[in-house]
Amino acid sequence: MSAPPTHADYQLSQLDQLEAESIHIFREAAAEFEKPALMFSGGKDSIVMLRLAEKAFFPAKIPFPLVQIDTGLDFPEVLETRDNWVNRLGTRIIVASVEEAITNGVVVDDGKTSRNRMQTATLLNCIEEHGFTAMFGGGRRDEEKARAKERVYSHRDDFGQWDPKMQRPELWSLYNGKLHGGEHMRVFPLSNWTELDVWHYLRQEAVELPSIYFAHTRRVFHRDGMWMSEHPRNPCKSSEQVVEKTVRFRTVGDLTLTGAVESDADTIDKIIDEIAIARVTERGATRGDDRFSEAAMEHRKKEGYF
Repeated sequence: MSAPPTHADYQLSQLDQLEAESIHIFREAAAEFEKPALMFSGGKDSIVMLRLAEKAFFPAKIPFPLVQIDTGLDFPEVLETRDNWVNRLGTRIIVASVEEAITNGVVVDDGKTSRNRMQTATLLNCIEEHGFTAMFGGGRRDEEKARAKERVYSHRDDFGQWDPKMQRPELWSLYNGKLHGGEHMRVFPLSNWTELDVWHYLRQEAVELPSIYFAHTRRVFHRDGMWMSEHPRNPCKSSEQVVEKTVRFRTVGDLTLTGAVESDADTIDKIIDEIAIARVTERGATRGDDRFSEAAMEHRKKEGYF
């Protein structure tokens, strides 16, 4: 009797492998940590992360809340998408406001520090207030140098700080989630994804995205090599001129620090073609908060940033 045929040539696609790895990380962390939460901004990476969490626990609901740190300077299109996702999934979202943190004395507004940097203390206060032991984040290693050397399980001490020299080994994808009192873990299910992978996955899943990721006409002005949105909270200087351009955003964040790129990519297929030939990451190209110094991201992460 001959043996039944086997499928020795069966292989998962790259996207299927990435999806499986991320779902495994979600399930591991949800089982290991007492009180996890998922940081959800409404941007493309957090949407992919939320979609993966949805799949990881289906048909049950996602077993942890979402957390957003609201600077008060988010793009309205992003907030609308955030609310649509929350309503569709029936999940609970905790919005920690930078404005409230200033009012309550958690953060000091010196008139010079950006709202983006104030997110760190607001986030750490939220983690302490709710007792979270793990926070899922959408950071990817291809985004920036500091994130490139971060583990999937990224330990934070009892001050919420990250020490890149004290990271735990993750041989054979085994994750060490041991914590002492007051400590927590940042967990990055998208660590091994690239920007191109994210967009291929978004095309495959056909999920809702903020409209500003696609080419549209916008009033912008040029500052620090970027096209910035005209907005009452982001006034242009006398030397800057407002013009109408066809642009899109590769990443979304604080509108006073996030630049657009000139583009006619109004579909996901066109965006994929555009990114395939890009030689600068989305953060390097359009995020002003990463331009303060060569190690700006690493300094913020050591303080407790995402």
